[in-house]
Amino acid sequence: MNLKLEQEVEKNNILSEELQTLATEQHELEQSVVKGSSPRSALSDDDFYDAVSGEYGLFLFTIRLELNPTSMSQENHHGNEEESRPNGIVRHRTSLPASMFSRNDFSIWSILRKCIGMELSKITMPVIFNEPLSFLQRLTEYMEHTYLIHQANASSDSIERMKCVAAFAVSAVASQWERTGKPFNPLLGETYELVREDLGFRLISEQVSHHPPVSAFHAEGLKKDFVFHGSIYPKLKFWGKSVEAEPKGIITLELPKYNEAYTWTNPTCCVHNIIVGQLWIEQYGNVEVINHKTGERCCLNFKPCGLFGKELHKVEGYILDKSKKKVCSLYGKWTECMYIVDYAALEAHKKSGKGTAEKKSSKPGSREEVEEISLPEADTVEVIPGSYLLWRIAPRPVNSTEMYSFTSFAMQLNELDKDMDGLIPKTDCRLRPDIRAMENGDIDLASEEKKRLEEKQRAAYNERNTNMYFQIKQVY
Repeated sequence: MNLKLEQEVEKNNILSEELQTLATEQHELEQSVVKGSSPRSALSDDDFYDAVSGEYGLFLFTIRLELNPTSMSQENHHGNEEESRPNGIVRHRTSLPASMFSRNDFSIWSILRKCIGMELSKITMPVIFNEPLSFLQRLTEYMEHTYLIHQANASSDSIERMKCVAAFAVSAVASQWERTGKPFNPLLGETYELVREDLGFRLISEQVSHHPPVSAFHAEGLKKDFVFHGSIYPKLKFWGKSVEAEPKGIITLELPKYNEAYTWTNPTCCVHNIIVGQLWIEQYGNVEVINHKTGERCCLNFKPCGLFGKELHKVEGYILDKSKKKVCSLYGKWTECMYIVDYAALEAHKKSGKGTAEKKSSKPGSREEVEEISLPEADTVEVIPGSYLLWRIAPRPVNSTEMYSFTSFAMQLNELDKDMDGLIPKTDCRLRPDIRAMENGDIDLASEEKKRLEEKQRAAYNERNTNMYFQIKQVY
């Protein structure tokens, strides 16, 4: 254990030196923002910071230089766990302790009818409309398909890397399909740490601002092969029959091997039929993934449902090379899969007027530990001849509908092993009593604890002036 701790301290010292170099460029970045100029486009310029803009000004977030040697200590925890289990395999849980409550007897209209046009982050919602995860844990679901980042790193061609990064950007919102429960608002100073050796990453996140509510996260590959970071300000509004969530904030993926940085923003999410009818979710808006080193871009359009629902869940886009030539097209659904096809082939297909497309097998890979719901025999996505599959959503567990429509990955996020005591900070989401009570099926206790924590946060708000992992600066 002492040797591992020394190794962790050494890693943090190296990281601190690297971040010190980044910090020297911050003044120039701030000046460029003030003057309205865009940041320089080379990763070597060290100026890719996460920003949230809007009525509150511009917020910049960077990892703190004084990282605690015990932070991210779950890596040690996983190491010990592997030694004590056969074949070194860490087995994660496949269900929650209790099934979700029925919301049929509760009327959200009685709460929201006076809130039309208002920002929902300022409204206290009954716990029955939550899911047993903090928003910080919900952000961690970006990492479910980390293998796409590894695929990008394995490719020597920048266009091929862009394809993988674009697929990763789409996959990051895939877990929201049928997730109609609201994650718990993180308390100011709340944190979350996760190490997944099987997926090859570790992550820390923190609630760095209360008004506006801003969450910052930083993830990296265990082999130092990528860095993924961002800050999100989820602006929620109620429009009478729907709730709209606009995730303001820039997301950045860095690939040190190629000295590249990619940035994008997430699409807008909307939950429909809040008052009457079956709840359903759509994502819409334009997402532009930019390679700041090469100038290549991927323009994605998350299409709104439309009048007859023909465009529901559809995503279409194309990749531009550095000369702004369209080299390939992407299409699919964020709830299912994404395909890639040569742009010329797509144009030829459109001109041919073909109304049908060839079918491709979509049998999911089997998993031994969990029985899963099978995907449809054929995709609802029309497959254009010459296409190949870029990404497919992981099948949901068979008990997903009883477990808040969680994915297998989501069910593992709030898992708390007794060996974690003393290894994770007291600010970690897993230790929140309201979320734990809801997960265990005690809705009354969850409601009481949620109210108690919110009141305690209001009382302590003025006493807190520092964040644990992130620094915050405001630039006008």
